[in-house]
Amino acid sequence: MQFHHHGYVSGDPRVQAAAGVGIKRPTDLPDEVDVLIVGSGPAGMIAAAQLSQFPGVTTRIVERRPGRLAIGQADGIQARSVETFQAFGFAERIIAEAYRITEMAFWKPDPSDPSRIIRTARALDDPTGDISEFPHLIVNQARVLDYFAEYMANSPTRMTPDYGYEFRGLEVTNDGDYPVTVTLLHTAGPNEGQERIVRAKYVVGADGARSKVRESIGCTLAGDQANHAWGVMDVLAVTDFPDIRTKCAIQSGTGGSILLIPREGGHLFRMYVDLGEVDRNDNRSVRNTTIEEIISKANDILHPYTLDVRNVAWHSVYEVGHRLTDRFDDVLPDQRGTRTPRVFIAGDACHTHSAKAGQGMNVSMQDGFNLAWKLGHVLEGRSPESLLSTYSAERQVIAKNLIDFDKEWSTLMAKKPEEFEDPTELENFYVSTAEFPAGFMTHYAPSPLIAEPAHQDLAKGFTIGKRFKSAPVVRVCDTNPLQLGHQAKADGRWRIYVFADAGKAGTAQGGSSPISDFAEWIANSPDSPLAATPSGADRDAWFDVKVIYQQEHTSVDIGAVPEAFKPEVGPFQLTYLENVYGTDPSADIFELRGLDRGGVVVVVRPDQYVANVLPLTATAELAAFFAPLLRSGRTAAV
Repeated sequence: MQFHHHGYVSGDPRVQAAAGVGIKRPTDLPDEVDVLIVGSGPAGMIAAAQLSQFPGVTTRIVERRPGRLAIGQADGIQARSVETFQAFGFAERIIAEAYRITEMAFWKPDPSDPSRIIRTARALDDPTGDISEFPHLIVNQARVLDYFAEYMANSPTRMTPDYGYEFRGLEVTNDGDYPVTVTLLHTAGPNEGQERIVRAKYVVGADGARSKVRESIGCTLAGDQANHAWGVMDVLAVTDFPDIRTKCAIQSGTGGSILLIPREGGHLFRMYVDLGEVDRNDNRSVRNTTIEEIISKANDILHPYTLDVRNVAWHSVYEVGHRLTDRFDDVLPDQRGTRTPRVFIAGDACHTHSAKAGQGMNVSMQDGFNLAWKLGHVLEGRSPESLLSTYSAERQVIAKNLIDFDKEWSTLMAKKPEEFEDPTELENFYVSTAEFPAGFMTHYAPSPLIAEPAHQDLAKGFTIGKRFKSAPVVRVCDTNPLQLGHQAKADGRWRIYVFADAGKAGTAQGGSSPISDFAEWIANSPDSPLAATPSGADRDAWFDVKVIYQQEHTSVDIGAVPEAFKPEVGPFQLTYLENVYGTDPSADIFELRGLDRGGVVVVVRPDQYVANVLPLTATAELAAFFAPLLRSGRTAAV
């Protein structure tokens, strides 16, 4: 964490100094905003949190509820999401309070007495131990939103949600600086029942499965009709079921099944209880199933064990349906290439599916993260508006993959034991697809933001289009062993990781070398992406450039490290030394990630996905990659 570079900070360094629109931020919702986010669920809150790091961008997030969410429906947190939380500064705190999944137990009918269930298998959550250094967690959605709210409140823009506003409709006029006119309705406070008009440059609809923003841009959810119902309950109970604190898939001889999810705090747990097939003429009457009926059904499935529910924190009944929109913005297919989007949708507004795979909140947050940094770059003048067209193109494909996975998982969960050709099919599927529920199957295709894999062989462990997979390193200046990926914050900057050649570390070896030549180019060439950084801004304002040497930290002469990797920052132009790393002797990153010993450059997007892999000598290719993504930054806002 970099601070004190503007002077001594007394207090919590996570509270950033107010800047830009955060100085004297108006309490009331303004008439004109750059970005209006509708809905304070996971997609909306992460988008707001990311945009809170852009001091020149006026972002407001409106929510029809009168205050914060007290209890959320989602609770599964993928390891990929925890990686994202690390960038927002709260991974360690949420891990400490969450339930951590390490195994899943599978229970099936006892062959000798099918009326009873027995444990038949256990599966490790991370069978290889190499998926992520972060765990799979269970914690209530409301706590995730609380952490994002804290982050944005401590940001330069001092952002907080505007509660008590319901979205009613919008019109895109394409006139003036604020071409989207939004009609809101006060749902609380002294103006309850009155309409309010807000004009925006961009609108993000993160308002759930019944999204009115989606409706306003003519998008519809299409897909399978729901035909299977589940009762879900968060309860405190006394039971003799031995795995009540272990994630379980339970299939009974009666055909019913339960997905058991222990919750944070040591006592609370969630059960998804199979209510069976739903008749097409049901007219949603299954949703009238009472909590008493759900508990009774759960006891039938758990036999010979019993469940004595003492308190119900929350319960609901839902029908599994898989729906997806064909676009995530307001640009119709015949308009592609003729204009850029003004209105976007994210999260459940775009894709709906079962809750049992634990994907909804996680994928929704990646929607918001993907979109928000792009909006920030466009609005601050870093990038052209064409960048915004990549959001729908990237995320619609990911949502389609999620729905395909969830269809298979929810179908398996609904099967009766006798319907399986292989009795181990369910647990085999869980193990073989471990990377998907962990959140690591996202793989963006080549695009303006993702390079063709021409040099992928130079960095086999950093797949272009997939998330940057962290590895241990040692920081040279203070000798601290660290995870390299954990040093990247959600500050909207591109990352350029420069893995040095095998020459003597931190010297020019009496002349030029691949690393010294690259450092000279990126620091001083007019073709370097750093040349787009606005005059007067710190050299690392838009790009975070780090160097990792092949030698251990004790062999790196930090005084001889090129200045490109030691930027001068803040009003006092202090030298920042924390971007220089050596290898960890117990886990060499060059070996772990298959990095070429001749040196390699790995470019990573602000949302942590690998965008390009290049040799140190390919400076022209690096310049060509960034050229269409950057406007001349000399007059851009910071």
